[in-house]
Amino acid sequence: MDLPRLDTDTAHLADVVPSVLAAMGVAGFEPRFDLAEPVAGACVLLVDGLGAELLDAHAEDAPVLAGMRGRSLHVGFPSTTAAGLAAVGTGCQSGGHGMVGYSFRLPDVGIMNALRWRPHPWGDDLRDTAVPEEIQPLPTTFERAASAGIAVSVISGAEFTGSGLTRAVLRGGRYVGVHGLGDLAAAVGATIADGGFCYGYHADLDLIGHVYGPGSPAWRMQLRQVDRLVESVVDGLPAGGLLAVVADHGMVVVDSAAIVDIDSAAALLDGTTAIAGEARARHVYVRDGAAADVLARWRESLADQAWVVSREEAIAAGWFGEAVDDRVRPRIGDVVAATKGQAALVRRTVEPMESALIGHHGSLTSAEQRVPLLLAYG
Repeated sequence: MDLPRLDTDTAHLADVVPSVLAAMGVAGFEPRFDLAEPVAGACVLLVDGLGAELLDAHAEDAPVLAGMRGRSLHVGFPSTTAAGLAAVGTGCQSGGHGMVGYSFRLPDVGIMNALRWRPHPWGDDLRDTAVPEEIQPLPTTFERAASAGIAVSVISGAEFTGSGLTRAVLRGGRYVGVHGLGDLAAAVGATIADGGFCYGYHADLDLIGHVYGPGSPAWRMQLRQVDRLVESVVDGLPAGGLLAVVADHGMVVVDSAAIVDIDSAAALLDGTTAIAGEARARHVYVRDGAAADVLARWRESLADQAWVVSREEAIAAGWFGEAVDDRVRPRIGDVVAATKGQAALVRRTVEPMESALIGHHGSLTSAEQRVPLLLAYG
């Protein structure tokens, strides 16, 4: 089977923060790609769901962003928010930081939703039993920068203050909870002007893409608002300031004719103990001794919809990066399915809300993998 492989010749999303901090002269950081130096204050602003192909296709709705267009990055597998934010926050790919999906299995915990830090699909908060700093123990880029003496801020939604994912992958900076585009732009601008470093996050483009589809009229209107957000920050950049805009993944509109409902497919459920991930990237956990049979059935049933591999094959193909930590390996499904084209593997019984979405991401297609690196200097 000819498997897709990550584009290792292209910089990864995990390379951005270390490279920006290196350009600022922060001790302990080496550039992973070149940036203009010196930088006196900087922000890495992540716009959730802003894929490179989407931006290029809708450049007329985002003239400021399009004017900053330079190289593209790849985000690794899975191309989903938990993994993308972890890549930014740790400087590592998913095999290192361990956020291997929208949801995944934790030994002694079960299937956890990494965004909500709760059992999937529902349950009580897991921060006391699945301690975020233990689930993701690597020092974050923000902790390392703060230890080196730089002022670090994390500027994101007020509702994410102290969340499990925030503690796991974004800890180390002063958390600034914001409520909209206005205070996000103001907080980013103030941090850069003061010569500090910040990570900023905007979620709504992804949300609109999920609900209405990327490229829809609603999505294009939201893209225009993001363009104004970036314009307001760029216009206020001081001399020596840097704004780096990135994304955690792209997105595709799924084809209703290529949707498979796992919950209605007895052959796909047979032999499994749990199914995690999301519609474009599934982790399948199996009963002892059933791995070969489950793998064969999923491959036969989904030959046209997905690349279906064993855990070992996915790791060998580099889907989770060059190395997978021993603590991360059990989180990866015994069987891993990454969808092709516009296919989706939904669970209408277990995940009714997610299954009703129009836009999805998570897999290995260029539409999901490639994100822009947009740079503006003061």
